[in-house]
Amino acid sequence: MAKLVLHPEKIDDPQVLVDLCPFGAMQLVDGHLEINAACKMCRLCVRKGPQGAVEYVEDKPKPSVNKDEWKGILVYVDHVDGNIHPVTWELIGKAREMSQVTHQPVYALFAGSDIEDKAHEVLHYGVDEVFVYDKPELARFEIEPYTGVFEDLIHTIKPSSILIGATTVGRQLAPRVAARMKTGLTADCTILEMEENTDLSQIRPAFGGNIMAHIKTPNNRPQMATVRYKIMNAPERQNTESGKITVCDIDPEKLISHVEVLELVEKPKEDLIENAEVLIAAGRALKKPEDMEMVAHLARLLGGQVACTRPLVEAGLFDATKQIGLSGRTVRPKLIITIGISGAVQFTAGMDHSDTIIAINNDPDAPIFKTANYCLVGDMYDIVPALIDRIEQRKAAHHA
Repeated sequence: MAKLVLHPEKIDDPQVLVDLCPFGAMQLVDGHLEINAACKMCRLCVRKGPQGAVEYVEDKPKPSVNKDEWKGILVYVDHVDGNIHPVTWELIGKAREMSQVTHQPVYALFAGSDIEDKAHEVLHYGVDEVFVYDKPELARFEIEPYTGVFEDLIHTIKPSSILIGATTVGRQLAPRVAARMKTGLTADCTILEMEENTDLSQIRPAFGGNIMAHIKTPNNRPQMATVRYKIMNAPERQNTESGKITVCDIDPEKLISHVEVLELVEKPKEDLIENAEVLIAAGRALKKPEDMEMVAHLARLLGGQVACTRPLVEAGLFDATKQIGLSGRTVRPKLIITIGISGAVQFTAGMDHSDTIIAINNDPDAPIFKTANYCLVGDMYDIVPALIDRIEQRKAAHHA
């Protein structure tokens, strides 16, 4: 970090600097000159102000970490009562792919209670070593004990990179661990690329999806990233186990929680769009709530579910659980039909791994057509009813 330092003894008239600053960052407070938060570090005051009145000072760069001391990629095993979330397999697959660049091991952290036997399942996906923390205090996810476990393992094995699923648990755990380790964290990565020197390129949309940000933490270890479910490819489960299981002990003091759980309320099961094989996604081009029935009818005919973009959620036409995109859900159906969706990066990043994408839009230059496998240019109020009629005719002919 750099800063500006004032030298009052060299300032005859403070008003000169006040008038010089184009951002209003120089101000007089009780007769004393101060620099406020409006400063943009343009250094005009250094160049044009009284000589020596303002000094630009750069902090000494932080010494680079010894990367040779940090090796391997660690994947957090996300689970509830030992039932492993499938995002774990996707992260293991990506870790294995990146380990081929660095020729370093892939580790997994499995924390919970009565889970040692279930850790064998992780070995069917090509992990070199699973570190198991099996303690009664870890029966339910609580942020302090789980962070303590994570910190303990990091200090033990010193992984170069850590991958965590962007689940409800992962979104709580990852920033806490990153803060504890004083390192960086990139959330909701869509692309991960590993370099031979173990620097991890973490790529994600930024500024509302207008740019793809490439983020690195070359001077810190471990490097940490969270990834949403269905972004990466999961490897095939192998019939035989590979790797080993290491049961870890930990100081009981690190498992103390200052949060008391009074009651657990089971959430009702939902038909999540993440699990649907067919999705019909509606965009802002739909003109009125009644048009949603047209979309829902098409979804019923194809045995799928209805989804939407963010504007329709904000308009109150859909529940937030139906939203696709970086601020919604990530989906990977066998078929998705988008209706009246332009295709901003915020949306396409949440569905571009679908097997087949059919896009309907009246704008031939709509960005969605760059992602789609099949593009239908025209008014959706002509195309969708015609599509519904064709499907109903096919179904009737089939039953006949």
